[in-house]
Amino acid sequence: MWKTGDHGLEWIVEGHGCSAAKLQDGALLRKIFSEIITGLALLSESHMACHTFPEYHSLCLNVFSCRPRRRWEFEQRLRELLDAEDVCVRSLKREYASAGILE
Repeated sequence: MWKTGDHGLEWIVEGHGCSAAKLQDGALLRKIFSEIITGLALLSESHMACHTFPEYHSLCLNVFSCRPRRRWEFEQRLRELLDAEDVCVRSLKREYASAGILE
């Protein structure tokens, strides 16, 4: 049962200056997915959307976890895996209920 104060976390990530060839490499993208979220089939606890734009050398990720978890090293890993020159990560605390509703 969820309690007041339970929350998920959503990271909105944009990587720019990425290798166009690597953005089109399905095996590499699956590797990134498996590193970020350990249970891709567990949609009841998390999801990730990935939009690649090889023509702009860009990647947009949306990662949501319904439970607090350790932050993945987006900047370092996207630089290593996709040759990203610039990585912008924003996080958003996602409240499930207004204060007092579930008390």
